[in-house]
Amino acid sequence: MICNNCPHKCDIKNGFNGICKTRDIKDGKIISLNYGKVTSLALDPIEKKPLKHFMPGSYILSAGFWGCNLKCPWCQNDSISRGEAKSIFISPEELVHKALTIKDNIGIAYTYNEPLISLEFVKETAELACKKDLKNVLVTNGMVSEDAFAELIPYIDALNIDLKTINPEKYKSIGGDLDAILKTIETSSKTAHVEATTLIVPGFNDDEKEMRELAKTLAQINKNMVLHVTRFFPAGEMLDAKPTSVQAVYAFADIAREYLNYVYEGNV
Repeated sequence: MICNNCPHKCDIKNGFNGICKTRDIKDGKIISLNYGKVTSLALDPIEKKPLKHFMPGSYILSAGFWGCNLKCPWCQNDSISRGEAKSIFISPEELVHKALTIKDNIGIAYTYNEPLISLEFVKETAELACKKDLKNVLVTNGMVSEDAFAELIPYIDALNIDLKTINPEKYKSIGGDLDAILKTIETSSKTAHVEATTLIVPGFNDDEKEMRELAKTLAQINKNMVLHVTRFFPAGEMLDAKPTSVQAVYAFADIAREYLNYVYEGNV
């Protein structure tokens, strides 16, 4: 059976659980293997998502699962993104209840790993949260099919979307589809608050021409879209790499400001 959750459109059969490793077949239907399997749960400042222009100063209950549909060698959460990790089961009803019991909490952020591969759980939870006047936030790589995303976006208030590069071939090298991700950013911008993040990874996207094109592309969607230009630190399969220089992060942010009204440096 073909999974239509993301642009990979994996054929789920013979023990292959898709690139994200979270899909299987039961009773003739594709099911989510990580449904409700929470690996991380914390109350975070909204700025940590990062969201700069969405309810600043507030806190949000952040939940993560396991698995991802990209293969970034620099992943800072590779312990939960590479495959099944230690987790506890929390139902949508339980997660919403927990969010409601935390003082001054504005809602639920689906984050840490790639939440859109858990779309069934996120949609059910977000729908319940909306009924309780809680905010729903996605921190995502944006790799989702248009049809699947259309079912979820009505319940989402804000997103931070990773735009890792503006080069389609570089995106392919990590399992991504640039056109699909740009479509997610464009679609989200019509109904929700959207901010983007670009991590400056040495040897991958630390190119001034590329940053100029990336900022120009975002500006064509919305000149007021917030862009976070962030510093890479060794992680994942790149533990021997050097961190991005602080000067480089500021230089790339200055380039982005030629096209976008709101650009912030991160991890500096």
